[in-house]
Amino acid sequence: MLTALAIGALAAGSLVLGAVLALAHGWTRLQVAIVLAFGAGALISAVSFELAEEALKIGGLGWTGAGLAGGAATYYVLDGLVERRFPGGAGTSLALGAFLDGVPEQLVLGIAIASGEGVGLGLLVAIFISNLPEATASASQMLAHGTSRRRVLGLWGAVAALCTLATVIGWASADAAPDELRAAINGFAAGALIVMLIDTMIPDARSGAGRIAGLVTTLGFAVGVALSSLS
Repeated sequence: MLTALAIGALAAGSLVLGAVLALAHGWTRLQVAIVLAFGAGALISAVSFELAEEALKIGGLGWTGAGLAGGAATYYVLDGLVERRFPGGAGTSLALGAFLDGVPEQLVLGIAIASGEGVGLGLLVAIFISNLPEATASASQMLAHGTSRRRVLGLWGAVAALCTLATVIGWASADAAPDELRAAINGFAAGALIVMLIDTMIPDARSGAGRIAGLVTTLGFAVGVALSSLS
């Protein structure tokens, strides 16, 4: 269990680090947009190669599709509630996306640790690369909308703690988790990410950085693909 806890905390730690970076430096709109674009590219890679591809391999199309639908619908509904509660709060939408992606992703991470499959350095770095821009951009946008520094850090600390806990839960429940369930969990994370990318990250990146956003997104995707090949 200590191994699962340590690896889970390491993987989720980038969420807190991203928030700290936002608190330590006053990010301009252009800088936030570039961070979002890079993060979007990394997440597109994660959806394609770390989540959907793996889900199809271990559980087939049906379970993967069910997970995708569930994740997409869950994010869509919850993000609508967030928008009504916090109008214009793109940062909160990003935090919701990080939570809905991070918890399933780290559940699967815990299952992999318990099953003895091992966790490659490339996978851990890939999680860092995809989480860091989300947290930095979200925290920056929250600060710009007047959210207190303490509340921002507390939110991201809570998200990171829940993601770490998910790793331990995945480790503890590995014996009862068939491949089909793992496929559905991966699909859920992928579905939530896709909706978040289209509704929040990519539009904000394009509006803040202009045409350069496409180039930075490609760079993020290339880095994500390279890291996936090391996993």
